[in-house]
Amino acid sequence: MAKKRQFPHTYVIVFAVILLAAISTWFIPAGEFARDENKMIVTGSYHQVDQQAQTWQLFSAFYKGFVRSPKIIVFILILGGAFWILNESKAIDAGVGSFLAKSKRLERYMFFRKVGVNNIIITLVMLMFSFFGAVFGMSEETIAFVIIFVPLAISMGYDSIVGVCMCFIAAGIGFAGCLLNPFTLGIAQEIAGLPLFSGIEYRFVIWTVVNIVGIGYVLRYAARVKKNPTKSPVYESDAYWREHHSQAEGDLNQSASRSSWIAYFMILTTAIAYAVAIPMNTLKVGKSIFELPMLPIVAGLFAVVGFITVRKSMQYFILSILLFTIVYLMVGVMGFDWSLLEIAALFFAMAIITGIAMGKSPNEITKLFVTGAKDIMSAALVVGLAGGIIVILEDGKVIDTLLYAISNSMQGLNNVATISLMYTFQSGLNAIITSGTAKAALIMPILRDVSEMIGLSKQATVTAFHIGDGFTNLITPTSGVLIGVLEIARIPFNKWFKWAWPFILLMVILGWLLLIPTVTVPLTDF
Repeated sequence: MAKKRQFPHTYVIVFAVILLAAISTWFIPAGEFARDENKMIVTGSYHQVDQQAQTWQLFSAFYKGFVRSPKIIVFILILGGAFWILNESKAIDAGVGSFLAKSKRLERYMFFRKVGVNNIIITLVMLMFSFFGAVFGMSEETIAFVIIFVPLAISMGYDSIVGVCMCFIAAGIGFAGCLLNPFTLGIAQEIAGLPLFSGIEYRFVIWTVVNIVGIGYVLRYAARVKKNPTKSPVYESDAYWREHHSQAEGDLNQSASRSSWIAYFMILTTAIAYAVAIPMNTLKVGKSIFELPMLPIVAGLFAVVGFITVRKSMQYFILSILLFTIVYLMVGVMGFDWSLLEIAALFFAMAIITGIAMGKSPNEITKLFVTGAKDIMSAALVVGLAGGIIVILEDGKVIDTLLYAISNSMQGLNNVATISLMYTFQSGLNAIITSGTAKAALIMPILRDVSEMIGLSKQATVTAFHIGDGFTNLITPTSGVLIGVLEIARIPFNKWFKWAWPFILLMVILGWLLLIPTVTVPLTDF
């Protein structure tokens, strides 16, 4: 009997892409644009340079990829350790079980029974993350939510793909709709010389349409998996999550010990101290600014919720710690411009305080954290490997050559053809550069100049940029965030690709159709 052919491991796929990138540096002419002090391309400055063919650098790309992506790598390791401690308490299982039990009660009402409580849950969660992606560019942060929503999806009778869709895919949809995202839309409009966040009316239409289609696609898939779980492409891979959940269905109501009360007062004291030190907070949502006493509000809420949950059980108190960790994450991002550094510190603190609440000794907390970091190490390694692709292309001096060739190909085309080519180019560029901010700084000066030369609306150009920046990031193996999400969810890349490519193709075509009115129909600010 012939041996069954195995699909390449994710590491093999990424290394093969690095090899192709290295080969390309032998044939694509090396070139560079001059850049100003803000790293913006200087118009008309492209020039060829000596060929920088990559040879032995193929084997140093792994190391350089780690150096290039340390934030995501460390973030993943800290998350792995933190959630291993959290999972030890069975708090997530307690929360999922309680949530689903309460949600089933809604089925006695005809509306919820007809629509489906689970459908409403998936829709609301996806809309929330889509909004976060559209307003402040949530991307890397979704990694932290995978460990929450995958067990939830499994418990609801779905699979890990549905769990990943609830946070990661939803944020990607919002990223493409891009209502007020300062990291892509804001930078792109500033480079194009447009008023900040102008054109919001039609962008809201785009965001609404892509959410209807995207969420509808996920709900249709979820219903198919619910009907026959074995039809899921990750049914075998999800055995880990099913086993983990079934093992957790024991005693979920352990009484809180003295350690839990100590953890409660530690958090409360810290929360009150920060509330007194910073009584008023400036929250930025897009271009809107709000002055609110958020830290005092959150401290007051924790005082009440924490007290109620610590009296109920140790697991529910730890669940409240997770809840307020997420609340502080949102406040930090919107009010204090937090990056992965602060978010990682927040989850690290959550890990320690959770261990204390469980009554674990310092040594036991350390061992649990290290075990979790080991368990997630493969995700960190593959993120570093994926970063090596960009390293090879940058060191080979071929990225600017590709940009120059694309800009020349747009000359002499009509508006629809030009905007379509811009969109196609941007969608393909995601396979090389996944950072929206970096792409905005890199290619918007070129797209701006092309639009000026042919009389194309700059607002349409910016729209082509942000729609094109949203969808293909969700499938390219060069995306450190995607690879991190899949590794944490334990979804093999080939299984993800099999599921995702029809969805991504649909969304890319939809994005192109939504782009055409920007050059054919009179729109506000266009």
